[in-house]
Amino acid sequence: MTYSLKTPLLALAATALPVAAMAQDATPTAVPTEVNFILTTLLFLIGGFLVFFMAAGFAMLEAGLVRSKNVTMQLTKNMALFGLACIFYYLIGFNLMYPGDAWIVPNVIGALSPTSLEPVGLAAADADLSYASVGSDFFFQLMFCAATASIVSGALAERIKLWPFLIFVVILTAVIYPVQASWKWGAGFLDQAGFLDFAGSTVVHSVGGWAALTGAIILGPRIGKYRDGRVTPMLGSNLTLATLGTFILWLGWFGFNGGSQLAMGTVGDVADVSRIFVNTNAAAAGGVVVALILTQVLYKKPDLTMILNGALAGLVSITAEPLTPSIGAATLIGAVGGVIVVFTVPLLDKFRIDDVVGAIPVHLVAGIWGTIAVIFTNSDASLGAQLYGIITVAIFVIVSSAVVWFILKAIMGIRVPQEAEVTGLDMSELGMEAYPEFAQN
Repeated sequence: MTYSLKTPLLALAATALPVAAMAQDATPTAVPTEVNFILTTLLFLIGGFLVFFMAAGFAMLEAGLVRSKNVTMQLTKNMALFGLACIFYYLIGFNLMYPGDAWIVPNVIGALSPTSLEPVGLAAADADLSYASVGSDFFFQLMFCAATASIVSGALAERIKLWPFLIFVVILTAVIYPVQASWKWGAGFLDQAGFLDFAGSTVVHSVGGWAALTGAIILGPRIGKYRDGRVTPMLGSNLTLATLGTFILWLGWFGFNGGSQLAMGTVGDVADVSRIFVNTNAAAAGGVVVALILTQVLYKKPDLTMILNGALAGLVSITAEPLTPSIGAATLIGAVGGVIVVFTVPLLDKFRIDDVVGAIPVHLVAGIWGTIAVIFTNSDASLGAQLYGIITVAIFVIVSSAVVWFILKAIMGIRVPQEAEVTGLDMSELGMEAYPEFAQN
């Protein structure tokens, strides 16, 4: 997803539209510019609302994997973070992510202004119909930004205060995510260095993962999670919701990866989108099956939560390059994601890092694997460039997130009091329960 309407490279992409040579009396065979414009705009809009539906998937997944006394808080956080992401990506993030010719740091302040979506009538003499509508591009990119914030929500569940978390979301969506995304998708130095990340295994998923990991370490584990060298299981409230959320995320991923083709005006583009859909689905299936088999072997019984996260890890793993693999290769890439989940979840527990929903193994570790895996199927990729991108983004997100978390901790505190955590954040922070008729007296 390197190109945007805001980047200089877009001009090159737009002028590369096929023009058919024709005899004097021949019927034109080139796709009309207006058709290209309509179809690519439609791809952005359909892809965008599929990624929007992933917000529901994150909400249901998290609501199902937290304990019943914290469900309302998770739902509140997911609604609030999406609204904040929409506003602050508009005010700051979009133009910071795609400053065009003002990409160079001394001029980047010029990009710190709300984006303006000027209406373009098809009859206007100066209408630019070479690519897609600016509104569709903005809408599509916004959904990716909001998804990044959703990743952080689940990992820090059940013990973080609402308002410090939402302040962090504002900074993440307005500054942290757009700045590093501009390095790749805004024609920045990572793009120029040959770093490849088709739809965001690093640019989106590892960013959310690094921010979540940093926050989880600073925040500390839930009360009672680790006692006397043992891990105390804290079971989710509703695995039905968690499963529904996973299937919604799986569906949304077709828009996430398919829309990142960024063009649908030619037969080749449509064929590529179809291939991306197939490979995305295959990777998720690989993650599911491997997690199913591994948990049966290791624990003597299949673990549904691992299977759900295996599907998501497979999806994250294929996101960096869903176009070039064969179906078999995509399945294997996703299968490695399933292995990562099964072994990384207990590894985090050994380090006493409490990730409530498994967001760090899924989005961070599988995101790193998926970014590296590009070299196996895309001849344009190099291991050095891929590692350079991974490490650069990691350093930036870890440092910037840690600074924000520590400032919030010093000013207003980020963790709820012990009594509130034991009672549950639904009642202590919000005064309402998700399942009041089942409340224990």
